[in-house]
Amino acid sequence: MNFSTKISIPKSNYPINYDSKIVSLGSCFAENMAEKFDYFKIRNTVNPFGIIFNPVSIEKLVLRIVKREQFTENDIFFHNEHWHCYEVHSDLSHENSEELLSNLNALLESTNNQITESTHIIITYGTSWIYKLKTTQEVVANCHKVPQVAFEKEILSLEIIEKSIQNTINYIRKVNPNCTIIFTVSPVRHLKVGFIENQRSKAHLITAVHQVTADYFPSYEIMMDELRDYRFYGPDMLHPNQVAIDYIWERFFETTISEASYPYMETVSSIQKGLAHRPFHPNSKSHQKFLEDIHRKIKVVQQQFPHIDFN
Repeated sequence: MNFSTKISIPKSNYPINYDSKIVSLGSCFAENMAEKFDYFKIRNTVNPFGIIFNPVSIEKLVLRIVKREQFTENDIFFHNEHWHCYEVHSDLSHENSEELLSNLNALLESTNNQITESTHIIITYGTSWIYKLKTTQEVVANCHKVPQVAFEKEILSLEIIEKSIQNTINYIRKVNPNCTIIFTVSPVRHLKVGFIENQRSKAHLITAVHQVTADYFPSYEIMMDELRDYRFYGPDMLHPNQVAIDYIWERFFETTISEASYPYMETVSSIQKGLAHRPFHPNSKSHQKFLEDIHRKIKVVQQQFPHIDFN
């Protein structure tokens, strides 16, 4: 007896393998998936400019990256004893304006290289709701705890999201015409905007992506239909818990990662578990043999993929 509905997900025509280089941009769920890539030692970069939720802010950042348009004093502001930039997450904010600009521009260069060299780019949208700075009508990626009165809140129209997605694809294609771009919608529920408003937001994102491209992985739909139960949420009842994250990863793994990589992933997982093991008797012969076995496995993996590092 089957107690859940399962979504049919087509296999990728350009699957990820151990030669792939992945760049992930977007919501916090992008970071959940990147942790899986890290664990299996698949090369990836996630959110170099921090978590960003809405399509317009991601588009704006991608344009800056591919044009290598440096951040200047005009792009930052001082608030609560720190310098901030409305285009990036507050994790990058700094007490010193020169340090902030230096850090942002260093990230700009490295991210340009990563996007140019990537085989896969995964973009995870979180919400259609945006905040505009009243003084400039600029859409901000992060409000940096500036008082709410400074912003206007609105939901992006379907047409604007479609245009933003297409622009983002076009910008990436200018520097990397051959990479695979995968879109997904975060399964995290944004209930601060309201229950109905959250559903409208997700619906706009899903519809817009499907109007523009078929390269879509249904993270949100898996959470809503395959994992339709509050036991798959964290204590806040908004974020997927680890069980849900692991399950969504499994669905991604079976549809988007090359089957030829499965044996290596199994070996890497065995190595990771071994390295995490804490022995009761570290000097015993049995443990020394255990370590030798791990190092043998590492050598086998690194002979095939020299870029993999377990340090």
